[in-house]
Amino acid sequence: MPSLPHRYEIIALMAMLTATVAFSIDAMLPALPDIAEELAPGRDNLEQLVVASFVLGMGLGTLFTGPLSDRFGRKPVMLWGAGVYAVASMVGAFSESLEIMLAARLVQGLGAAGPRVVSLAILRDLYAGREMARTISFVMIIFTLVPAIAPLMGAYLIAFAGWTSIFWAFAIFALISSIWMATRMPETLAQANRRPFRWAAIQSAMGEMYSHPVTRLSIPAQGFCMSSLFAMIMSVQPVYDQGFGRAESFPFWFGMAALISGVSGFLNAKLVMRLGMRRLVTAALVSQIAFSCIMIIVLQGFGPAWHFPAFVIWQVTVFFQAGLMLGNMNAIAMEHMGHIAGVAASVIGAVATVIAVILAAPVGMLFDGTPKPLAYGVLIFAICAFGLMRALARAEERVATV
Repeated sequence: MPSLPHRYEIIALMAMLTATVAFSIDAMLPALPDIAEELAPGRDNLEQLVVASFVLGMGLGTLFTGPLSDRFGRKPVMLWGAGVYAVASMVGAFSESLEIMLAARLVQGLGAAGPRVVSLAILRDLYAGREMARTISFVMIIFTLVPAIAPLMGAYLIAFAGWTSIFWAFAIFALISSIWMATRMPETLAQANRRPFRWAAIQSAMGEMYSHPVTRLSIPAQGFCMSSLFAMIMSVQPVYDQGFGRAESFPFWFGMAALISGVSGFLNAKLVMRLGMRRLVTAALVSQIAFSCIMIIVLQGFGPAWHFPAFVIWQVTVFFQAGLMLGNMNAIAMEHMGHIAGVAASVIGAVATVIAVILAAPVGMLFDGTPKPLAYGVLIFAICAFGLMRALARAEERVATV
């Protein structure tokens, strides 16, 4: 059995496992027009469901991968999940209808839940509290490179071998991460700490999470934070294409925005130990509310020449705020759940992701050729998340006095 790798290798490996989700979403974005033309001609905005179906599958799969990893260990669940992901990727490559494509993406999301949850559970096995948040920040720094280059990779693959080649790239990515995990990372969950896979045990853990006010409030708050990110990802390619006529340059604009927003990981790593997770999330939400209001004002009161530069800047802010919020929200929710890390990671990830899909999908379907539905959606999500964070602050104060 391999010994525990150096912390830097752990961060790199966890970043790659986490990046499975980003790669699976962002590399698909340049392919949406081709998929729509080939599999869904004349059905407006339905190609955005290629993103939503994957995210929904990931959310549903997340509910089970944590309890399974608590029972069987982190590595087996990750490897089985990667296998399901790879097989679904190959089915997606041979899809001849949108319905088959969406089913393959749903199953692909189920498989991707393995690497997603296992990476968080491993970090919770090894670290806690603000140190966990700091480590997640470093993971997010590397993770940021994937959204920056994935659309460009997708565009090159499409130009070279068509949109189906992207699915083969997904399968290869899963193979590489699985080999790395199998050969270099030991099992981090000791036999003595494993929990039986019984529904009663899962219900008990879920009841414990629900009874803790901080965890209970942080989950829907995280869902609203994620909904802003998912709504942006679902609508960003159509906005560049149909709204601004910049489909060919979209991968470059998207990559630039992702790289700039990657600074948020460095900023969070430096500030979280001093300011704390909740204060950073709250400040990020206040900023997002302000930026979204400015975006709406520009769209409503300024000429078309202002719309594209304003959208690019606003897109960067949405990605930047996500870098400040999501890792910290995970750490807040997990802070009191270390003894049930696997099931906690599952429930938190599943509920927050399903909330995000339910909220973000209608925003994508309302796309009208302009960024207006997206801007209003992100503003509403940020306001709701801010309200929940204020309630969470009061709950933390009550917990501290007990």
